[in-house]
Amino acid sequence: MSSRPFTFDRVVRMFLGLVALAGVIWLIDTLEYVLLPFCLACLIAYILDPFVEFNRRINHLRGRALATMLTLIEVSLVIGVICYFCVPSIIEEIDQMKALIKGYSPDHVSVPYIPSQVHEYIDRFLSSGNIKALLDSDNIESLLDKSSTLLSASIDFLKRTVQWLMTFIYVIFILLDYEQLMKGFRQLVPPKYRKIAYKIEDDVKTSMNHYFRGQALIALFAAVFYCIGFSVVGIPLSIVLGILVGVLYLIPYFQYITLVPVAVVCLIYSMGGEVEFWPVFGQCLLVYVISQCICDYVLTPKIMGKAMGLNPAIILFSLSVWGTLLGLIGMIIALPLTTLLLAYYQQYVIDRPDAVTSKPKGQSAGDQT
Repeated sequence: MSSRPFTFDRVVRMFLGLVALAGVIWLIDTLEYVLLPFCLACLIAYILDPFVEFNRRINHLRGRALATMLTLIEVSLVIGVICYFCVPSIIEEIDQMKALIKGYSPDHVSVPYIPSQVHEYIDRFLSSGNIKALLDSDNIESLLDKSSTLLSASIDFLKRTVQWLMTFIYVIFILLDYEQLMKGFRQLVPPKYRKIAYKIEDDVKTSMNHYFRGQALIALFAAVFYCIGFSVVGIPLSIVLGILVGVLYLIPYFQYITLVPVAVVCLIYSMGGEVEFWPVFGQCLLVYVISQCICDYVLTPKIMGKAMGLNPAIILFSLSVWGTLLGLIGMIIALPLTTLLLAYYQQYVIDRPDAVTSKPKGQSAGDQT
């Protein structure tokens, strides 16, 4: 097949296209703080839309307004109940941790198999930045950066409050007209590209829906398991650490990063003399083993169905690439996008027509929501 010649007209079009692309990138970077609340609202609306449809169906509502308000009230009640039961425990654990940090001293404590230099490093870290003095201080201005003033901090606080308020308003309006907005976005695609664009959209939607909702449910179970496990062990900040593990569970293998703060908490906890480091840390490791076995061998096959089928090295590489390109959001969407790209490569390059059309276990071909 002969390639198209590079005429003057084609070169000009390519140059103008690159200029337009650079302009779009510059505009997105300039409007980052304006676009962030809208993008966050779109993500929240995407997550809440199935609940709006469920409320419409279960309550036999014709429009979306009442279903949207009902969904927001339900979500607010759930968040309120969680805060009612968890916040007092978290505050108590933080106070306990503050007391341990204030009394931490490497001079009168010796943990077997851990060099004294480690204790000295932790003591220097806790002392640096006046952390101990910060825990004793009730002066709000001490929490501010030295170069900032109370007025600038107040203005920044108001700006962030307005951003969150705008996000909430965006969520309401997007949910009210979610179906029309989705149809409108589809109509923006030029007619000659609609067939391939709609196919890619449907494949991405199917992959994202299956991965995100399944992985979010598994992460929720993981957070519950770790919160219960750490609470049974009795370490400080057990609820906070359990929730942190659950959040990081959305990114493959990132839950193991929490082993570092868990080890530090166990070390500081052992400074009180009531417990020893290695038995407590060993119990925490047992919590990791039991929770991971339940999540990986029981919940994941039941909820996610067939695995993504990616080698761990490919998973880590895709996390690095997408994380570099899109930051934290890129790391969250790395697996479904990488799987979809590999499927397209198998279908269109090495001619395997069943690569994209095959659906995960428990999901029919028409399941698009």
